[in-house]
Amino acid sequence: MVDFDGFGPEKIIQVYHPKTGMRGVVVIDNTALGPGKGGIRMTPTVDMEEVAKLARAMTWKCALAEIPFGGAKSGIMADSKKLSPVEKKNIVIAFSEALRHVCPEMYVAAPDMYMAEEEMRLFAEANGSMKSVTGKPKDMGGIPHELGSTGFGVFHSTKVAAEHIGLDLEGATFAVEGFGNVGEFAAKFLTEAGAKLVATSDSRGCIYNKDGLDFNKIKETKEKLGSVTNYTRGSVLSNKEIIKVDVDILVTAAIPNLVLAGDVDSVKAKLIVEGSNIPMAPQVEMLLHRKGVMVVPDFVANAGGVISSYIEYIGGTEQEMFKMVEKKLVRNTKLVLESSSKDTTPRDAAMDIAVNRVLKECKICSVDYKKQRHH
Repeated sequence: MVDFDGFGPEKIIQVYHPKTGMRGVVVIDNTALGPGKGGIRMTPTVDMEEVAKLARAMTWKCALAEIPFGGAKSGIMADSKKLSPVEKKNIVIAFSEALRHVCPEMYVAAPDMYMAEEEMRLFAEANGSMKSVTGKPKDMGGIPHELGSTGFGVFHSTKVAAEHIGLDLEGATFAVEGFGNVGEFAAKFLTEAGAKLVATSDSRGCIYNKDGLDFNKIKETKEKLGSVTNYTRGSVLSNKEIIKVDVDILVTAAIPNLVLAGDVDSVKAKLIVEGSNIPMAPQVEMLLHRKGVMVVPDFVANAGGVISSYIEYIGGTEQEMFKMVEKKLVRNTKLVLESSSKDTTPRDAAMDIAVNRVLKECKICSVDYKKQRHH
């Protein structure tokens, strides 16, 4: 069941292609600030309700990032692992062709689960517009995710938050949950700023050493042996235990619902920066807030990716991307944290800012924005 309110969704499109068996859905949530922006995920279980929630999250993320995009998302109901390359190609092409009437005027797509840059190439070619999608290969004007735009933004958000609570990054200890594309780059930039990495994890477990981990050797171990747990100078813990290690800063960069209400008493970090989406429920953030732990919410901290997408969309350069990510992450993290208080979590402050930015431009929105908190 999709919830409708004064913000949207503005349009829901269900598509079906008999020849390929392609079934998909697009939710264009709100276009007050610009065309709806959001990735295409391909999973067997994706449905309209999941896509609608993700589209609304993109509305707030783009508004807070101050880029001229609205919120949208799409899903293709298929198991990528069971498709042949030709079958997947035909499904992506059929999906793109079905959206020619809304791309790029109302919807700008991007990669998501099981959809990467080569699928974006197919989408752009079938759609007939290079602006219909971001995350394209470099030879089509794409800005590669290997540059680490999201992790770069997480670093700058962390730097601002540390300063806000009076924590000097030089010598501060930190842990990164998920040594993937986001986590690796966040760890790299934090290490270069003088912070000490003491724990990191991947799908196989967590490696911990209170005296510090060598970032370059961790990276090499992951690349050569497939997991950070093969790093020999540390103790191997379970994935979950990373939230309990004694550090100044915890960066989440992988799984959702990592921190539960029952974990709050075990958290020792003074600052948690959400590089991953939905690493905890808003209610858990509130409990941590009351405990005195600063939590920078996901749609503030991990906006570097969508800012990078915008630079690609307007034909900008990699240098312009890094400059804009830094500028916007610093400004908006400061704004959010300065707007929070003893009774207002950073998430509530961020929601107020994002919603008011949409309301300012929305001619048809009429809603009590306080009801949008935690959604």
